[in-house]
Amino acid sequence: MARKKAAARPKLLRITQIRSAIGRKADQKATLRALGIHRHQQSVVKPDNAAIRGMVFRVQHLVSVQEIEEGEA
Repeated sequence: MARKKAAARPKLLRITQIRSAIGRKADQKATLRALGIHRHQQSVVKPDNAAIRGMVFRVQHLVSVQEIEEGEA
């Protein structure tokens, strides 16, 4: 028998910049810009996928990440 997957809502990530990008490498600043973060303490909501997780990993010391459900955005 094939199991049905539960209709899970897509996950989202709320990414908030918590540390300044001043004095950081250019690739880290570019990663923040690619995530859509332009200011300190700014939050953006992005889909939870491998590409976004990879970008977050590059700047994990500068951002805070929360998993949220679709309705919470």
